[in-house]
Amino acid sequence: MLAFLWILQSIMADSPSDSPGLTDKEKEAFPGRVGGGKSNERLNKQCRDRMHKSLKSSYVRYMLNAMKEIGCEVKVGRHLVCEPCGDRLLGGFDEDRNQIVLCENNIYSDDCMTNVLTHELIHAYDHCRAHVDWKNLDHQACSEIRAANLSGECFFWKENFARLKFGWKKHQQKCVKERATQSILCVNNVTEKEARDAVEKVFDSCFKDTVPFERVPP
Repeated sequence: MLAFLWILQSIMADSPSDSPGLTDKEKEAFPGRVGGGKSNERLNKQCRDRMHKSLKSSYVRYMLNAMKEIGCEVKVGRHLVCEPCGDRLLGGFDEDRNQIVLCENNIYSDDCMTNVLTHELIHAYDHCRAHVDWKNLDHQACSEIRAANLSGECFFWKENFARLKFGWKKHQQKCVKERATQSILCVNNVTEKEARDAVEKVFDSCFKDTVPFERVPP
């Protein structure tokens, strides 16, 4: 199994529920290694340049230091790689190879790179710290909750919705639940109800678990 960040049409267009799922083939293997084809030299260089910029960001530096402190130091080139991916993917964590794959053909900006890298580093941190069983739906739901909550993804939504004056109550919680649910659906042949039930089952404890941060950033 795996954990990955799929391209949210809510960021680029509408809502997360509009995002098409992955094919069965993509669900059976790590999507960073499936269906991407040959690496494009220009896109690969652009991806690596963006990655190096993101390595200087406060979020990413914090996560890298946290990984090192628990004995899982991240090395560029060995643990962080740029590769072509399927059309719906931004990045992923490959537990078998202990690698974070950054999708060179889909990461569309420096900010996007930082969000993806932070999200996947949280999965990598959980894998190192908690020895996550990615085949266990509850374990996967917990890591997806933490990644959505701590990576700043829902803060991004919150800022945009605030400008539009949607006025949602408990927006962070709703956003995290939706992101976690959709991520589970992308990598498991389960129903939406099963995915939502798994998220609800572990939500309270996993939402409160902000390690290695003292609180939800920023």
